[in-house]
Amino acid sequence: MEPVPTLKRPVAVALLALGWSLGAGGSVAMAAPAISPPPPLPSGGRMVLVRTDRQLPITGDPIWELQLSLPGEPPRAYEALVGRVLRQGADRDRLGSQAPLPRGRYAVTEITPIEPTDAAELGRFLWIGLEPGFPTARKGLGIHHDPSAGRGRSSGTDGCIGLIHGNDLLVLGDLLRRSGTRELLVRD
Repeated sequence: MEPVPTLKRPVAVALLALGWSLGAGGSVAMAAPAISPPPPLPSGGRMVLVRTDRQLPITGDPIWELQLSLPGEPPRAYEALVGRVLRQGADRDRLGSQAPLPRGRYAVTEITPIEPTDAAELGRFLWIGLEPGFPTARKGLGIHHDPSAGRGRSSGTDGCIGLIHGNDLLVLGDLLRRSGTRELLVRD
């Protein structure tokens, strides 16, 4: 019996990206060897966004942590930038403030591939839409890759959660889709 080949992380990530871009939601049919989609995860997951005391070395952007807890799975944490470095103390409920998202509960509304015509600020891979569960003037909030992280004056986001590592976004999107996790709590 021949050993089953394993995929290296970059290949697996590329396949996930391909699956999302083709609308397959992360599963890609391939010729030999066939890769079956991963099984659904237990539902009831929880996402929490918290500010850490760490910063990016060159720009000083505060690093936030998007934590994901799924029943029966090890906890996961993804590094993110939220808002612009000089706007961390701005009014978080004011539209256009470039401040971090307001504190509170959000519903995950969509997980869609980033299109080539989308703004470069959204990075690559996926958009995970967020809808506040409370009154606020903020609109168009979500989770995406931050391609400008640590790169001078454009580092950070206009208020969204910008994951520093694009591959983390692919993994997060797949975990959210499979677990049915549909809520985010912004603590800080």
